[in-house]
Amino acid sequence: MLQIISCNINQSGSHTGAIVQRRKKLLLDTEMQPATAKWYDRRDYVFIEFCVEDSKDVQVKFEKSKLDFSCVGGTDNLKHQNEIDLFEVIDPNESKHKRTDRSVLCCLRKSESGKSWPRLTKDKAKLNWLSVDFNNWKDWEDDSDEELSSFDRFSEMMNNMGGDDELPEVDGADDDSADSDDEKMPDLE
Repeated sequence: MLQIISCNINQSGSHTGAIVQRRKKLLLDTEMQPATAKWYDRRDYVFIEFCVEDSKDVQVKFEKSKLDFSCVGGTDNLKHQNEIDLFEVIDPNESKHKRTDRSVLCCLRKSESGKSWPRLTKDKAKLNWLSVDFNNWKDWEDDSDEELSSFDRFSEMMNNMGGDDELPEVDGADDDSADSDDEKMPDLE
């Protein structure tokens, strides 16, 4: 809450504008803003990424049905605070967070594995600082191989096909006889 203070010029010719500027700075230093965040759901975990560059003094408190996040970040050293009443219960002891130069990623362990969360918050209210991370979102309810990436599934399939010594024999594969298309190629000009 910023109070408007008029800028008066006193008899000595100086003005009180400096007082107004100092008061504005003091008020801005004590205000906290929510950090922008993205979230996505997995079978056993819910992930929340707080997008704060160069964060300092990161504090994350996991409770059974609540998450508290705060930090100082950005070039302006803004204070951020987010308090989220979660959609379902989590295991606070198994939940973790990791700070990087660009964000803070929180990994919340679901108490009830395999239950999808249609939203992150308990209330259906739209929060302007929170969005779904569609780049990482996955409809895992019908996916039995959630933990395996496409490459892992391909590698597993190739390994199950057998080793080099089990290659099927192909007629004529060891035949050194010349084929009709084995003629000498003409030189390039």
